[in-house]
Amino acid sequence: MAESLRFHYDVDGGNFTSAGQASVQVKNNLSQLGLDPAVIRRVSIAMYEGEINMVIHADGGSADIIVDDSCVTIILADKGPGIADVEQAMQDGFSTAPDNIRSLGFGAGMGLPNMKRYTDFMQIDSVVGEGTTITMKVNF
Repeated sequence: MAESLRFHYDVDGGNFTSAGQASVQVKNNLSQLGLDPAVIRRVSIAMYEGEINMVIHADGGSADIIVDDSCVTIILADKGPGIADVEQAMQDGFSTAPDNIRSLGFGAGMGLPNMKRYTDFMQIDSVVGEGTTITMKVNF
């Protein structure tokens, strides 16, 4: 692959019906490119977790996927409330999701930890009151 390929998706906030659609599209695109199914699975999980976080916490956002010769880069950006304590948010089971979201089966506090678990690199840039950008990489 001489040039990197880019895919862009918009994620609707609060819309649990469409939640996960971008990660399914990414999975299909990566499959068509012939990437290793293990890589596709890791990207899909990390992408889905991030997508759900944007739906729950940030009134949506955007997802940009870049595929090059050595990795898949996922850049998730939102204009949500930001993450006040990133270290705390990275703890398994920590969640700020309200009860109505938990009653839907979401908000278990595993999103960010799973994103880190399934990627080779993850960086969180968050400013309270401005939003969050998460960059992840899955190497081939």
